[in-house]
Amino acid sequence: MTETTDLHQPIIVLVRPQLGENIGKAARAMLNFGLTEMRLVAPRDGWPNPQAGPAASGADAVLERARVFDSVAEAVADCPHVYATTVRKRGVTKPVVTPETAAREIHGQPGRSAILFGPERSGLETDDVAVARTIVTVPINPEFGSLNLAQAVILVAYEWSKGVALAQPTDTDLPLPAPQEELDGMIGQLDAMLEGAGFYFPPDRVPTTKRTLRTLLTKPGWSSQEVRTLRGVLSALAHPRQRG
Repeated sequence: MTETTDLHQPIIVLVRPQLGENIGKAARAMLNFGLTEMRLVAPRDGWPNPQAGPAASGADAVLERARVFDSVAEAVADCPHVYATTVRKRGVTKPVVTPETAAREIHGQPGRSAILFGPERSGLETDDVAVARTIVTVPINPEFGSLNLAQAVILVAYEWSKGVALAQPTDTDLPLPAPQEELDGMIGQLDAMLEGAGFYFPPDRVPTTKRTLRTLLTKPGWSSQEVRTLRGVLSALAHPRQRG
């Protein structure tokens, strides 16, 4: 299969994957439907993993290009669109879409998209999901909601592949959404200001309050210009100019 460099191709991010075989099977699922960019967050057994190659059944190009990161935030720093796959409610209020809807969005919006997949045993943690702007889930048997990693990847990859020849440019030139790194910078700036102002109280509510603020700030899909403007507002509030 010819390697594609389509910027609408989503990046598959495996968060703390446990077995090399499952990484290889995920790579095989990706390449079957034209996806070639894999990122790994803190793989349990390190990387490269000798067990991944045989399980990939020839999808070596995906494994050879795979990049490793220490955290989810680092792995998606250059992506303005981040999706988290989960079949369970994680206490984070986010838009919830099917793989089909997510694929349609990815084809139609500017900028790179990343799709997060959690560890084989437990799935994504709440804080992993909080980084994303949208949750992707599938209608599944409520009495047996168990997909393995490769199955989850292949569901999403298949839906994306259906729209490869159908993607249409947007009717208007929309501003490019800010990459995750810029958004995290804005949230970090606000967080530091709120810490200094004593906003976070009582202590046992701090994690929930911070997660709620992140959810609020990741919903709109800020452009880089909007992020810069809001950060300017925050800077002005933190350091007001002296009037003459």
